[in-house]
Amino acid sequence: MNLNKVFLFGNLTRDPELRQTPNGQAVCTFGIATNRSFNNAAGQKQEQVEFHNIVAWGRQAEVIAQYMKKGSSMLIEGRLQTRSWDDQAGAKHTRTEIVIEEFQFGPRPAGMSGGSTAFTTGGNNPLRQPADGGGGGYNQSAPRDQHEQKAPPEDNTPIIELPGDEQEIDVKDIPF
Repeated sequence: MNLNKVFLFGNLTRDPELRQTPNGQAVCTFGIATNRSFNNAAGQKQEQVEFHNIVAWGRQAEVIAQYMKKGSSMLIEGRLQTRSWDDQAGAKHTRTEIVIEEFQFGPRPAGMSGGSTAFTTGGNNPLRQPADGGGGGYNQSAPRDQHEQKAPPEDNTPIIELPGDEQEIDVKDIPF
């Protein structure tokens, strides 16, 4: 059995670009930067940044283009896809991209406008978008699971809502 699966958590390097294919299908492209820290042979801390090309289709493309901006953080689950084409001058180009299957918005950086970003546990997370675009989409103004939407603390720390429970847990209180 073969496996082509990618998980990334990073920040958008540019605003998402939403286009339509000739048959009307929405497609969104953007970049994400991820970094890793390590110690080199001399014991000095080093940081390495990788840049990834991301593609989303359908309802996912529309939601991402509507709510995400350069600098926003995002968790992506997808697959690698390499495509090639010839430009008008006849030069061959190749590009490896990550096609989104599912995603989740990260916490909003301080100073970004917009509504609260609450993360819910359980199988009906409106921020987690399945590949078929189902799940009802992301709607910042609609209440979820019969709970009123709660604003995040002033420091923009996301709130985790537990289903069937009115208790809120601050992300800073989680030990991992």
